[in-house]
Amino acid sequence: MYDLRTLRDNFDAIRNQLGPRGIDVPWDNIRTLIDQRRSLTGQAEQLRHELKKGSEDVAKLKREGRPADASMVAMKAVGERIKTIEDELRVVEETLTNLNLHIPNLPHPSVPEGKDSDHNVETRRWGTPPSFGTPAKNHWEIGEALGILDFDRAAKITGARFAVLMGAGARLERALINYMLDLHTTQHGYREVLPPFLVNRSSMTATGQLPKFEEDLFRLRDEDFFLIPTAEVPVTNLHRDETLTENALPLRYTAFTPCFRREAGSYGKDTRGLIRLHQFNKVELVSFVKPDQSYEELERLTGHAEAILQGLGLHYRVVTLCAGDTGFSAAKTYDIEVWLPSHNHYREISSCSNFEGFQARRAGIRYKGLSGKKDARMEFVHTLNGSGLAVGRTVVAILENYQQPEGSVMIPEVLRPYMGGMDRIKKE
Repeated sequence: MYDLRTLRDNFDAIRNQLGPRGIDVPWDNIRTLIDQRRSLTGQAEQLRHELKKGSEDVAKLKREGRPADASMVAMKAVGERIKTIEDELRVVEETLTNLNLHIPNLPHPSVPEGKDSDHNVETRRWGTPPSFGTPAKNHWEIGEALGILDFDRAAKITGARFAVLMGAGARLERALINYMLDLHTTQHGYREVLPPFLVNRSSMTATGQLPKFEEDLFRLRDEDFFLIPTAEVPVTNLHRDETLTENALPLRYTAFTPCFRREAGSYGKDTRGLIRLHQFNKVELVSFVKPDQSYEELERLTGHAEAILQGLGLHYRVVTLCAGDTGFSAAKTYDIEVWLPSHNHYREISSCSNFEGFQARRAGIRYKGLSGKKDARMEFVHTLNGSGLAVGRTVVAILENYQQPEGSVMIPEVLRPYMGGMDRIKKE
């Protein structure tokens, strides 16, 4: 969301810089509303000036004992006209604010140009892909053969795009969650949070899911609550409408939550397996920092997500998203893509973004400089988040990269203490 004065003064520059990202924005309507707002504001200010002067004239007439009835009637008419204009202005501002919520964030100058994922730029790689003597199996084939994944029973219980993890599969998921949280809290400096999994409309609006992406969300029938699509939403809203102190920053949180997404528009894509489910687990990283530290923080946060994959010994690459592929609220995003042997390709396992002040402005999250400074003033913080990691996709990567010829799956060494010393998953 943009400050209305900034939007007015930089309208053409913002529109041009967004380019294809702003293709769905009703720019002409917004420009008309900006002009109407300016005109109505000017009219209201002029009439208030007239009312003030007229009131002074009426008071003078009364003091001098002269007739003031005509002047009082005229001032009453001015007051009524002001109220009418203020009502019109309120409608214009509400409409303009709603349209403003549909305008994406501006991409950072370092973001590559491009309209889709074909124009993303690979930044770096880590590790090497495993080699197999025979064609690698898909993770669902491996999991079903081992008896640890059951999609048929999940479909019976709920429907398509759900999964049941059984036995060692369920324990592997739990082990990954604990490993990720332990690493982020003990070595990376994050504070663990267990937030609600339901949030209100204001929380979804603050982080940019609403109003644009409502069709992708699960909403309760009888309450205006939404199941969270990611822990980013409740954790970022921890400080909604708060003014933080400068010395409290940076604030860094990590949270494990289930995530719920309708995956609207994705039918036909990844219909089998754990890649694209309506419900999945994720460990999230969220940071609140001063503006001059946010791009350093983006590198730091991305490195913490990478550390999980390095600890697990999984080959991956980091990709900088181009402007056309960058999400609605983000100014810059790195995707971390893990190697999947069955695809002979990389798949996203984490997305790490700097939102600059975009979310903070929507959420009203500011910070104030230390009181001892003469130039201390309130500014919007910069918010960042990233998956640290998507747990289900990490299970996918382990099953495929650590599959053995006889059908078992080796467990990465760092997870074995969380698995009761188990070194491999065998058929149950």
